[in-house]
Amino acid sequence: MARRPRDQSEGVRHVTCRGNRRQPIFVDDYDRERFLALLGKVSRKLGWRVVAYCLMPNHVHLVIDVPANTISRGMQLLNGQYAQAFNRRHGYVGHLFQGRFYAARVGTESYSLQVARYVVLNPSRAGMVQEAVEWRWSSHRAMLGKEQPPPFLDVGWTLGQFARRLELAREGYAAFVAAGERRPDQTRPDTRGQAPGQVPGGRDPYD
Repeated sequence: MARRPRDQSEGVRHVTCRGNRRQPIFVDDYDRERFLALLGKVSRKLGWRVVAYCLMPNHVHLVIDVPANTISRGMQLLNGQYAQAFNRRHGYVGHLFQGRFYAARVGTESYSLQVARYVVLNPSRAGMVQEAVEWRWSSHRAMLGKEQPPPFLDVGWTLGQFARRLELAREGYAAFVAAGERRPDQTRPDTRGQAPGQVPGGRDPYD
């Protein structure tokens, strides 16, 4: 059966990709820094706006606003270049990533916030840290002002959904994420915010 063509329209996507056979795709912090550097390179090249991200041991979450006809090309560049560098560095051969990346269209601003929260809560949901702020490899710490945001991350859009003043915006954002930590059963995005063409139920296949 032929695979369904990718939705190449402009808009926000929740993108996930994982290691082949669920194997780790990051060995150390150098690998993580390289992936983020390549994400920045691809974002600049194709005009992507990154809303949130989280690097987990064997998969990656991205929430990105993409121009039309760039999602497949961009992910091919990002995953392809990273996999080549990873294999060279660690002496591996073969596929690093399993199959095609998963991309769900995000249709509304409120749903974008829910997805962004779900993404940064992945480490605490997985029991890797007690609180999301402890995980260095997501957009969460930059949103809170605890570290300098990478150039590709649009901190202003997310914080602007909570308040105009930066301090109040960070407080509102922190409370929003904290509410998800207190109620982990409600961290999955509300599927009523889905746009047509999303995977039914909004299920993340990499949980």
